[in-house]
This record gives sequence, C-alpha cells and structure tokens, in this order.
Amino acid sequence: MSFDWREIEEKWRKEWEKAKIFEADPDPKREKCFVTFPYPYMNGPLHLGHGFTATRVDVYARYKRMRGFNTLFPWAWHWTGEPILGAALRVKSGDPEMIRALKEIDGVPEEELKKFVDPIYMARYYTSEGREAVRKIGFSVDWRREFHTTSLEPTYSRFIEWQYETLRRKGYVVRGTHPVVWCPNCRSPTGDHDRLEGEGVSAEEYVLLKFQFNDAYLPAATFRPETIYGVTNMFLNPDADYVEAVVDGEKWIISREAASKLSEQLKSVKVLREFKGAELIGEYFVDPISKRRLPILPGWFVDPESATGVVYSVPAHAPADWIALKDLINKPDVLRKFGIDPEVVRGIKPISLIEVEGYGDYPAVEIIEKMGIKDQFDPRVDEATSTIYRKEFHTGVLKPITGKYAGKRVQDVKSELIEDFKQVGIADIMYDLPEKVVCRCTTRCIVKVLSDQWFLKYSDPEWKEMAHEAVDEARIYPEEARAYFHDKIDWLHDWACARRTGLGTPLPWSPGWIVETLSDSTIYMAFYTIIKLIRQHNIKAEQLTNEVFDYIFLGMGNPEDLAEESGIAAGLLKEMRREFTYWYPVDLRVSAKELVPNHLSFFIFQHTALFPREFWPRAIGVNGMLSIEGKKMSKSKGNFLTLSNVVDNFGADVTRLTLMLGAEGMDDPDWRVENAKSIDSRLRALYRLIGEIVSLQGDSEMQNIDRWLISVIQGRIKSVTEAIETLRTRTAAEVALFEVWNDIRWYLRRAKKRNPNTLREVAEMWIRLLAPFTPHLCEELWHLMGNEGFVSTAEWPKYDEGKVDVKAEESESLIRNLMADTASIIGVTKMTPKKICYYVASGWKWRSYLEMIRESLETKIEMRTIMRELMKDPELRREAKKISVFVSKALQEINAMPTDQKKRRLKAGELDEEALLKEAKRFLEKEFKAEILVYKEEDPLRYDPKNRANLAKPYRPAIYIE
Repeated sequence: MSFDWREIEEKWRKEWEKAKIFEADPDPKREKCFVTFPYPYMNGPLHLGHGFTATRVDVYARYKRMRGFNTLFPWAWHWTGEPILGAALRVKSGDPEMIRALKEIDGVPEEELKKFVDPIYMARYYTSEGREAVRKIGFSVDWRREFHTTSLEPTYSRFIEWQYETLRRKGYVVRGTHPVVWCPNCRSPTGDHDRLEGEGVSAEEYVLLKFQFNDAYLPAATFRPETIYGVTNMFLNPDADYVEAVVDGEKWIISREAASKLSEQLKSVKVLREFKGAELIGEYFVDPISKRRLPILPGWFVDPESATGVVYSVPAHAPADWIALKDLINKPDVLRKFGIDPEVVRGIKPISLIEVEGYGDYPAVEIIEKMGIKDQFDPRVDEATSTIYRKEFHTGVLKPITGKYAGKRVQDVKSELIEDFKQVGIADIMYDLPEKVVCRCTTRCIVKVLSDQWFLKYSDPEWKEMAHEAVDEARIYPEEARAYFHDKIDWLHDWACARRTGLGTPLPWSPGWIVETLSDSTIYMAFYTIIKLIRQHNIKAEQLTNEVFDYIFLGMGNPEDLAEESGIAAGLLKEMRREFTYWYPVDLRVSAKELVPNHLSFFIFQHTALFPREFWPRAIGVNGMLSIEGKKMSKSKGNFLTLSNVVDNFGADVTRLTLMLGAEGMDDPDWRVENAKSIDSRLRALYRLIGEIVSLQGDSEMQNIDRWLISVIQGRIKSVTEAIETLRTRTAAEVALFEVWNDIRWYLRRAKKRNPNTLREVAEMWIRLLAPFTPHLCEELWHLMGNEGFVSTAEWPKYDEGKVDVKAEESESLIRNLMADTASIIGVTKMTPKKICYYVASGWKWRSYLEMIRESLETKIEMRTIMRELMKDPELRREAKKISVFVSKALQEINAMPTDQKKRRLKAGELDEEALLKEAKRFLEKEFKAEILVYKEEDPLRYDPKNRANLAKPYRPAIYIE
C-alpha cells in the first residue's frame, strides 16, 4: 500500500477548513480550553524551533478537543520593534551576509528581495509565508482571530494604548532614571528581541575603586570592593588606547572606550589627551587604604571594552590575577622591555583577606594548582574565578586586615563597604555590559543612564509579590521551571518600555516614543477573544475607547451608556464581554526557556497588574531550545531550517512526530535527518499494518492473549492521557507510537488465531491516541477503518477499569520473562537446545509468596515475623523446613519489589503456571525450535536429571535445557 504524504495532508487540511472544525465560539454548556503560542516575529520565516514549541501547543489543543473541551488555538504575528526595520535597513545597505541568508536560507526570490527595503513589505511577505507554513504543518488554528501588531492594525494599537494608560494610572509605568542597554545609532533602549546578538544580557553595576596616580586617579572596576585590602599591583593593556579625562571635575585615566561609555551615564567627561597603555607600564600608583606604592604591570588580557580598562590585582583571591603574575615571572625579557626589574614581580606576594571554608589563605593559588591551569589563556580560568567568587561571596568571612569589617560575612558587608568608600571619595559607580550586545541595526550597544525615560516598575515589591502568587497558583510544566520563574521575578529590575525607532504603537502620552517589542506582547491573548467581533462588525479603532476596554476586560461601566458614547451597540458590547469572560483566563501558554527571564515573566507581571485574580494564567509550559544535527541553530552560520522546507521535505506528520520525540521538559531537542527518516518508515509501516487489520475477515473466540491486549491498552491510554495533561509530550508520543506498537506486535506473535474484533478495537483506540501527533495520517486511517466524521473531533479513548485484566497481564509477563531467561541461558552456554524443561512452583510456595507480599505492603518484612505468620496455616506448617529455605531466598526480592507491582500480584492471585505454559507450548517450541516439556515442581514422573525443579519460584519457573 503506497501513498503520498503531501496528497493525504492537503486532502485533510481542506476537509478541516471546509468543516471549520477549529473555529471555536463560546458555548456555556461546554468546558473551554484556551491555548496560546507566542506570536512569532516577522523578520524572517518560521523556523523549526517555532515548529517544536507550537507543535507541543497543538498536540495539547487537539487532545483537549478530543476530550470534549471547547478548544481555542488562535494565532497572530509580531511586527513590533527593531527586528523588521533592522533587517530592511541591512537589505538597503547591501549587507552581503543578510542578502545571502535571505536568498539561500529563506528562499526569497530576487524580484521579492528588491522590495525588502520596505519593512512593511517584508513583514507582509513573511506573514504570508508563515501562515502557509502553519497551515501546512496542520496546526488547529482558528484563523478568524488572526491579527498583527503595530499601528498598521489600528484596533490592536488602540488596545495597547489602553493597556499602557491603565498601567500608568495604576502606577506600574513610571518616569525615572535608570541604566538601559542603548543603541547609539537608533538612540533608543534595545530590548532582548531588538538584538542581533546578546539576548538576555543586561546592564551590570560595577564599583570603581579610585587609585591615586600622580595628579590623577586610576579607577578600576570590580564587583568585589572588599578585595581592595589584598591589592598587590595593577594591570593595564600596553597596546590599548587610554585617555586622561576630567570626569565630574576629577582627572581619571581610563580606556578610550570607557570615556565614551561614561559620557552616556550622566557624567561630565572631557578628554584631555590620548595615549597607549604602554606609557604607564612600570610606573607606580598608591593604594588609598594602606598608602603603599604598587607597580603597574602589562596585562594583555585586559579588555579596554570592559568597564574602565583598568584592573587591580588581588592574587590571593582572583585566579586570573595569580596566573597572570606567574606568566610574567616566566617572561623576564618582557618585563625588562618595559623597564621593570623582574625581581619586582617575583617579590609580589599574595595578601589574604577572606577566610573561606575548604581553602587555606590563598584560595586563588590553590584552585589554579588543583585544576592544573598552566597559563592565563586556559579557558578554565573563568570557571576557577566563578567558583572562588561564589564560595567567598556566600560563605567568606573577612579577616582582621579589613579593619572594622573583620569577622563579617562578605555578602553582609558589601553594601556598607561601598557606601563607606563613597563617603571618603575612593569609590564611584559605572554600568557596563558583561557580554557583547548588537542592535538589529548592527550597531554595538552600550549602557546609558536615562533620566527621562518611561519604565515598567518591575522592581515594585508589591507587584513582585503578586507575580510570585500567580506562579504559585498556576500549573507550571515542568514543575522544576517554577523555581526558575520565582528566581527571575526576584531578579527583574525596572524595564524601559519604549524606544525611538522601529515599528509599533506610539506611547499615547509621550510623542516620539514607541512601545517596545517585549512590552506590547504581554496580554494580547485577551485581544484574541474580541478581534473576531471587531472585524465582523467593522468596529473602528476610535470607537474602542479606554472606557469600552474597561468594560470588556474589567467589567467597569454601563454598556448602555457606553453604546451612546462609542457608537457600538450595547448588545455587541455585552457579547464582547461574554467572549472575554468565557475564554479567559489562558489555560496554557508554552514558550522556550530563554523567554522565562523576559516575555513569560512580563506576561505574568502584567496579567496580575491588569486583571482580577480569576483571569490570571492557569498553566505555563516551558521547553528547551532546538539544535540541528547537534549544533545550535544559527542563520548566520547556515545551520538553520525553515519550518516550511522541513514540512516540504518530510511531510507534516513526520515533522510533528520527530519534533515531539525530540525532548520534553526543559531538555533541548536535537533535529536529526536520520530520525525523521526513521519516523517516515515507521509511519508508512503503520499505514500498512492498519490496512492489514482492516482486511482481516471473520470472527474468533476471545483468548487469554486477547484479554491481555485489551487490558494493556487501557494502561497505555492512561499513560498517554496523563503525559499530555502535564505536557510530557515526548513520553506521550513514545507510549502512543512505540509501546502500543510493541503490544500489537507481541499479540500478533503470540495469538494462535488473530481475532479481527480485538485488533479493530485496539487499532481504533491506537489511531485516536496518535491523532494529536499525526493528525493527517490518523484521519486517513480513521476513514480506512470505515469510521464517519473526523478523528480530530472523535472521542478520546477512555481508560476502562472494567477491561483491565491483571491476571492476563501478569500471565503474559511471566511468559515474556521466562523467554528472556531461557534465551539468556542459551546465550551463555552457547548450546543449540533440543529439549527445554520448565518446572512450575508448588502450591505451598505460591501461598507463602502471596502472604509475604501481603505482609510487606505496610512495612519491610523480617524472617522471624513472616515465618510466625506463615506457620499459622496448618498446611504450610507441614512444609516448615522447605518454607524456611524458600522465605530466606525470596525475602530480599519481595522487600525490594515496588508497591504497585505487589498490589498487581496480589490482585492477580495464584497463577496456574502449568496450564499457562502448556497453552503456550507450541508458541515456545516455535520460538526456541526445541521440544518443550512442562512439569509441576513436585511431579514424581518429571524429567529432571539435574534436579532443577526445587529452584522453581512463583513467576520464575525453573529451567533445564539439553
């Protein structure tokens, strides 16, 4: 039976669209399920990473729909911010890397490429491409609710204006002075999603410790100001450009780059002269604490782009400083070149100032030696530095050398110490970026301190507390992500919510500012609920006043009064309110873990600020980041796959299932072509197998193996259901595809006569279990089996306790385990068996075994206790000596047995192992190509030349092979 994926998939997509089965409207009689996926940026095509996360959402949506929930999965497109504008500018400038990526990876035709200088055209192009990709992969989207962001969608822009005017009124949007990541070219704050490079990087505060040098200061940046008590020297980069500059009235010596940065941080900076760092190498500076004169040494590792480009050295506690000194000691010629006597460097001794558990006086020296780090270019220097820093900060205690701070913990004294140093004029503050950040316009970003900027006040303790409560009340998948959310909520500072350039919604009260990318994408799920009605009734943006939105989303005001003011009929206003209150809150939102520190946390914050508690998010799923063939996905490196191309190459269902089998939780999935090819083969085999089942004719009496198959399928239904409910999509896919397949294969192998009714019943359940993962193929198979309607709306299989036959399951497990034991013996002995004898346990062993299990349910059993219990039975008392030996051997196994397995074996009771093995005799003979003989352990006529029968145990017949 051959078929074409594309033909089947297109056929069922058209049928779904024609029947409108994914269009969802409020129905008070049905429980609802509202799921969302973060709308993607339209500065490029949807990629396979989008496909991974969105398929997880769609699997959940399809499952819920089959469970009878009125399920809504809407979709929209993000045009806001710098990404699209930045991409268009790069096309306009003729950026060869950008143009190559557009042609070779995105597949943009030459005639379209010329039009990409217009960011709006680019957004529309990729939105059209994206819509087709979403359609091709078979996401169950209600397209009536589709929209895109920015003022080009005026009703959405009006919604954002209401959002921000409400936040401002409540005190969550404030004007203030804060450090922000800043693009000097765009003259705007640069949020995470407005960056080509450096997503997630934020401004960090450095303490500048000022060391006297002649009539100037050398301000060195640090996170650890307490280490000034251990300073031994300073490092400058001989080849870097430094300046003498007057900074707020003081003469400073800093890198040229630092002068530029400080000028953006509300400091007055006037450069007097520029020179190479080499000019100061070999000179001396003064430590402001001890007034010692200390040397300035060459350090090529000093990055002039990092903070001030001035580094003070604390070799006792900074591994990088200690290894740098060691390197210089080994290069006397280099030192002489700068006029430095090598003995000066050899004479530098570490100064201990922190007592830390697990280390001696010089932790940096110890860890360098322990890790075997040879020089400053060893990448493990950073690891050593991080280890020592964490240990000293969290557990370190300051020594007497630190004066009044002695005996205090480092983490407790840091703030006090900084304030004290500022008071005596030896400390200042500077902000910088710990990693490189590049704006979408390709300009390298800096930190700017803005004094007249609008911020979301995420630092507000009361707002943080509400966000924590929302996380505690929501279901978080996986559960371990909950702590990650709490950590990031605590970590978040005030966030610049507007920028000067890019596409978006103007800040309503501050002309010239546009709501930035991550700030207009926090509560738009509410807009999904009403956009359908806005379109149907041709409602204009100007009609959607703040008072109208207050009524729809907050229940404030009178619809009749609002109807007069807005021109929107009162009945329609009530309908919009009903739509919102029916669908809200969001039942599940899923995104990648990299969005927890920004988008997902903002999503939580703003829902708590704007909506009553009953509309806070109910569940959030977090997943890993997709890699391709083991490497991080990167368009610039060519390791990038568009969703559309993958679906074209492999088909929607193969793509969906391969993605879902890739990972779950926060593990990172890895797309590999060989995996997709394997799934393709597996699904084609599934198609053939269902075809064979459909072709089976006649009827057959129910055998033990039929009861077994129908019983184990109940367990599979339960497993898949529980896994999807908790968004363990890989587990669900593995059980639905592989474990059910293995069950059917075992049935086909074991059944003396295949029962068409059993196989059809199981196949129909199997198709429904797979439908959320491979919906197109399952629709085809559903109809191949003669069913009406869509499997997409068929009832989800129900776990039926009445069909669970534990005795049948345990019996079949016994057969399988016995076969494995037999095969193991054959493998070890390397014999070709002619005769295999099985000896089943006697009745007294079974009674003892089951009683031992019963007694062990509550507590661990002991020999004396269980023997006392067993000897109460007169029949068992007659076998006391044998029972004692049996119990001593079975005790450990039963105590270690999982409780669930104990309960199953008690429920199954005593198995008639003799009858079971005799029923399976022909099957076992066929499997092992040998004569099979079955005996009771106590059978006096048994063939047992090696006296193996007495080794028989319940569930483990003894074996003899010759």
